[in-house]
Amino acid sequence: MEIRNLGNSGLKVSAIAYGNWLTHGSQVEEDAAVACVRQALDEGITTFDTADVYANTRAESVLGTALKGERRAGLEIFTKVYWPTGPGAHNDHGLSRKHIMESIDGSLQRLGTDYVDLYQAHRYDDETPLEETMEAFADVVRQGKALYIGVSEWRADQIREGHRLARELRIPFVSNQPQYNLLWRVIEPEVVPASEELGIGQVVFSPIAQGVLTGKYVPGQPLPEGSRATDDKGGAGMIDRWMKDDVLERVQLLRPIADGAGLTMAQLAVAWVLQNPNVSAAIVGASRPEQVTDNARAAGVRLDEATMKAIDEVVEPIVVRDPEKTQQVRRRDLMK
Repeated sequence: MEIRNLGNSGLKVSAIAYGNWLTHGSQVEEDAAVACVRQALDEGITTFDTADVYANTRAESVLGTALKGERRAGLEIFTKVYWPTGPGAHNDHGLSRKHIMESIDGSLQRLGTDYVDLYQAHRYDDETPLEETMEAFADVVRQGKALYIGVSEWRADQIREGHRLARELRIPFVSNQPQYNLLWRVIEPEVVPASEELGIGQVVFSPIAQGVLTGKYVPGQPLPEGSRATDDKGGAGMIDRWMKDDVLERVQLLRPIADGAGLTMAQLAVAWVLQNPNVSAAIVGASRPEQVTDNARAAGVRLDEATMKAIDEVVEPIVVRDPEKTQQVRRRDLMK
């Protein structure tokens, strides 16, 4: 397993991180989830990403159970705060001081740990002063409940202002967690340049576009049984935007490129993401242990210039680059 620094910080993470969005506590049973985590550990993955909102807190509990008994200093555990949890009342979401301070305690209890290595703002909160949010994060760090601070799906201007406040408060703001893959490149025009300037690393999610870049979805063919596209607990809705013939046809054209590189299509997609020097880690999920193994083998792979060019030529007509498509969400919409 390749090990990288998280941004310009001293924290080292596995280039492949294991995440349990849409799986633990929802799409797969707990025994299968634990088996996937154990396989991740066997593959040398030390970085685990979750969030309090995943399966309405159950995903954190499953991850805590799966990691029980592991040497804590040998792991990097990440979680997040923002989305509604519990009954979803007016203070059960957002980045207010109240929600952050209550949420970190709940996350630590569920994860079975005294601290998380990285605590992340899961979205930008347009109804809470950023100063309040960053001061609350500073207190979380000073209380020893989190070692580093990060964000997820923030725009470049939001990252810059958050980083400025973090420097004033003398807390380590080290990462952004965006969606990024060879089809979805909205961080490239603005977020990546700002992050490189500030020493912030990307911990990216959906490197295989939630399974689409594995090539298992073939235009005109039935959906594979048990795949995310058939998951009625949330997975199908998340993957729907990619399930269009023009996208799926282009993805199939990547197969000979992967074969030529001696990689599976999933490995090609993950290796492509890790080629970006601003990417510290790529988060992969799994419903079966063998999927973890397949993805983990992309660590350390270097794609040559000809392969990168061939990929771009295939997907260029369907690539999304507009930074305005960064996944922002308004607090007031969470209560609807």
